Amino acid sequence: MKVLLIKDVYKLGRAGDVKKVADGYGRNYLIPQGLAVLATPGALKMAESIRARAAKQREALNQEMSGLAQRIQGQYLTFAARAGETGKLYGSITPTMIAEALSRKLGVTIDRHQIEAQSIRNLGEFKAHVRLTVDLVPEINIIVHREGETPNVPVEETQTGEGEIA
Repeated sequence: MKVLLIKDVYKLGRAGDVKKVADGYGRNYLIPQGLAVLATPGALKMAESIRARAAKQREALNQEMSGLAQRIQGQYLTFAARAGETGKLYGSITPTMIAEALSRKLGVTIDRHQIEAQSIRNLGEFKAHVRLTVDLVPEINIIVHREGETPNVPVEETQTGEGEIA
């Protein structure tokens, strides 16, 4: 089934794009949620106006979120965790935990769905991305250290975003 996207859809396309999607995905999700319409000849005539309107909205949202993106970029989050001798964690650091720690550190609400990272299951330093908008995806640094040890975080960074797992 071909659909015309009305809004930006993560990992599918931007507003105004015509995409071929599975029938069920289009019929059961995209169209009922108001994210797309069937790509009929009449709808295709509206594609350029949808694309222009979405570009303006995207630009306004990017302007609004750029300050937050600069604050998030390069942040260090440290997590103390219990781990075995090989460095494998007893448990894991999940995107939910990362979102909560980042929210506490910055004082803004970050949803777990905005964190692009797999669950962390080992000690070490990792990178994750925070998807604020389609275009703004700042990177954060995550340091997982053994409980009782001190992490080696660059001196200019503070450790107010610490988390802990049992």
